[in-house]
Amino acid sequence: MKTFFFGEGQLTPDLALQIAKNKINCEIGKRAKINVQKSRKYTLGIANSERTVYGINTGFGPLCDTRISKEKIKLLQENILKSHSVGVGPVVPDLIVKLMLITKVHALSMGYSGISLEVLEHIVFFIHHEIIPEVPAQGSVGASGDLAPLAHLFLPIIGLGKVKVNGTTISSAKMHTLHHLNPLTLGAKEGLALINGTQFILSYAVLGLSRFYNCLEAADIVGAMSLEGLLGSISPFKKELHKLRPFEGSQLVASRINTLLGGSKMVASHEYCDRVQDPYSLRCIPQVHGASRNAWTHLNDLVTTELNSVTDNPIIIDGQTSISGGNFHGQLLAIPLDYTSLAAAEIGNISDRRTYLLLEGKTNGLPRLLMKNTGINSGFMIPQYTSAALASENKGLCWPSSVDSIPTSLGQEDHVSMGSISGRKFNTIIDNLELILAVELICAAQAFDYHKPLKSGLILEQCHYLIRKQINHTEEDHIFSEDINIAHKLIASGALVKKANETAKVNHINLGNTFE
Repeated sequence: MKTFFFGEGQLTPDLALQIAKNKINCEIGKRAKINVQKSRKYTLGIANSERTVYGINTGFGPLCDTRISKEKIKLLQENILKSHSVGVGPVVPDLIVKLMLITKVHALSMGYSGISLEVLEHIVFFIHHEIIPEVPAQGSVGASGDLAPLAHLFLPIIGLGKVKVNGTTISSAKMHTLHHLNPLTLGAKEGLALINGTQFILSYAVLGLSRFYNCLEAADIVGAMSLEGLLGSISPFKKELHKLRPFEGSQLVASRINTLLGGSKMVASHEYCDRVQDPYSLRCIPQVHGASRNAWTHLNDLVTTELNSVTDNPIIIDGQTSISGGNFHGQLLAIPLDYTSLAAAEIGNISDRRTYLLLEGKTNGLPRLLMKNTGINSGFMIPQYTSAALASENKGLCWPSSVDSIPTSLGQEDHVSMGSISGRKFNTIIDNLELILAVELICAAQAFDYHKPLKSGLILEQCHYLIRKQINHTEEDHIFSEDINIAHKLIASGALVKKANETAKVNHINLGNTFE
């Protein structure tokens, strides 16, 4: 198995997820260990000197002018974990917690944080043995780092708090006994190094990026199926058009739609029809989906930078130089997370509009409400209600958290990012987006059926076949939520995108995606 070396390798969102899912091993690099030990030596030297350095021999926040005696430095570091463990609300998902551990170790292994190698190896042990600390989701304002969630994350290394082992939540004391470990005693700056940083925001961004990318890929496929069902025009996807407005995202989407429709007999069947142009939700798929892809690319670039950054405070440069700054401030992620949340919501908005078009039954051989015998049957009318409700909910969630700031720490921390809320909302919006796309998927598949025996291109035919293996064509009302849930699994699991990509690969078709 491939191994990633903390403190040395270049971490990417995809690599972080692969480590979290146990697809890649992880260790602290040899050079990184040397750098960590040097930084620790510098920190201990400062702690034993007469110099006053924030976080090493002073209090925290507004107590930065309170000098702490050498005898109480260790107690200070233990107390910071206790005092900052004020999280509330639901427990953070296991995958997010593991990403927090991974991203924190990588940042601390760069050798500017003054933490001991022993503490880092303890955290790596947690990663290797799937020991998942219990972390409440709420309580961070995303300024001095994600103080509350990170405090909960690392309580177990000093024998406090709870952890999940093999799916069961137990006390950290019991966990240490099971694994024949001893809780650690933290030294100078170690508690502060653990809770300073953006790893809560960052982990939600990493997961959200992966999920949103899957939605973007799926939206192109589902949108193309809707276009086929509505016998829409392929002219708006011509390369010549998009060269005149050469945004990377729109060019990519236009190319993908062209490829998905390649060889379609449905397209050929209406080549000489008298319809001039389609509604925007069909005609402007490249521009709308493309804008959201541009936002994804921007966030991906910024998250990659953050993954390989040092975000605690103070930074230890050498034995004489420590810098107290603001690398822990979450604004650098909070703003792009808010912006990408808008991009995700917009994919849902345009998807809902296409679903509505599929139900109108005005032209294109589709029955009204996608069912022949309506009246006694409501057809696919009500699933669109669900889509509309979710799209509306996402609009409310799009209020940018990063424009808000409530002073904390008696005014010492007088501007905060609220980036932790941005990260959680981004993933909630994606939860809703996956369901909106699921509704469009079942409607597009139903519309597809009415054009048989005409066939679409190879890729869309295989995607339609995948759907029909699990969801039947219907001409009578039934419990549609069951269909929506099945379609949701096809979207959220990546199965629909995987089917499209595999079909393209087998048939030597260049479908294209953001990573290629």
